Amino acid sequence: MQVTVNGEQRKIAARTVDALLTELDYEGTHFAIAVNFDVLPKSRWAETMLNSGDEIEIITPRQGG
Repeated sequence: MQVTVNGEQRKIAARTVDALLTELDYEGTHFAIAVNFDVLPKSRWAETMLNSGDEIEIITPRQGG
């Protein structure tokens, strides 16, 4: 299905947020996920189904000054 991840159109096989993170090789838990501008708690990543056309933002912390 076709979705937008961090502003980039992608074709993905994943059906859930959790599966998408695995497909995109994200490791760990130190990031936030928003689907269609709704931030999801980590407890809902495995159950949240993705749909064609969804906009997904994966926000990772950055250090700097």
